[in-house]
Amino acid sequence: MIEAEYLNKTYGSTAAIQDVSFRVEPGEILGFLGPNGAGKTTTMRILTGYLPATSGSARIADYEVHTHSMEVRKRIGYLPETPPLYREMTVERFLHFVAQIKGVAAGDRSQRVESAMRRCNLLEKRSILIRKLSKGFRQRVGIAQAIVHDPPAIILDEPTVGLDPRQIIEVRNLIKSLSGEHTIILSTHILPEASMTCNRVAIINQGKIVATDTPDNLMSRLAGEAGYEVEIQGDLQLALQRLEAIDGIRTATVMEIEGLPQDRHRLQVVSDGNRDSGGEMASVLIGAGLGLYELRRTRVSLEDVFLNLTTQEKTEDSSMESTFAPTEPDSPQETSTSDPANGPEED
Repeated sequence: MIEAEYLNKTYGSTAAIQDVSFRVEPGEILGFLGPNGAGKTTTMRILTGYLPATSGSARIADYEVHTHSMEVRKRIGYLPETPPLYREMTVERFLHFVAQIKGVAAGDRSQRVESAMRRCNLLEKRSILIRKLSKGFRQRVGIAQAIVHDPPAIILDEPTVGLDPRQIIEVRNLIKSLSGEHTIILSTHILPEASMTCNRVAIINQGKIVATDTPDNLMSRLAGEAGYEVEIQGDLQLALQRLEAIDGIRTATVMEIEGLPQDRHRLQVVSDGNRDSGGEMASVLIGAGLGLYELRRTRVSLEDVFLNLTTQEKTEDSSMESTFAPTEPDSPQETSTSDPANGPEED
């Protein structure tokens, strides 16, 4: 449904993205992860036809983005990081306006607008001016304008940025409800968002895709070791000696934890990833007469994978490092009053 092949975008001598390639299958949600300045928004803008790629190609619903831009735009819904809203319109009037300029037939507009408001839980807000809505509801209106023409592909750039925890959960649930009927790319640097919402993730760092897989598969790649945290009471050296004698235990080290009661210690234990040593650890410690207060397994998270793939050591050439600014390099701002996707942004 959505395919990028060797996309490159340069601004002068600065490469914003380099050889970006990935594919999103019909009905799938792909999380596009990366730190700020990694190239996420640049890639989103190329896929939507907002920016031309320097080289490479992108296809959506079998149409090449550059050569068939208008056909692609009919088949995508796009939510930029700042929702493209006209705040002096009511919710319903704005969605009717968007449906009209997106080519929805006059006889179908009311039904499409009603459906978009229902799916985004906006029916009770239909007559309210957008400027009077909370940020969470404005974000819902932004998603509603992206789906009002029922596109097969939806591209969402940082859809939960700036929302409170309750609003984030609501928007995540809304996005998940759209999967299956729509193919979705979700750009974010918020890791729980990807792990809880997406079928697969693509991680981009310094303009290059460094991994693409399901969250579980990415975590299993890094899980070469199994970690445990153990809290014991008694002879510390005896505990370390007995733990390190267990077959498969690699290391057992003391964790510096303030506030523990006297004679109580917390240990970090690392064992082979394909071996569950928890039961044996408990048996050995209790058998040695030590008090066992806690034993829990610590698993590799998507955050561990993300940090492992995006944390780079400083290069010897600091001038190369400085070409990647804290925010993504953008072309000069382009505006158009004929398309709300390029309409006035919120303050």
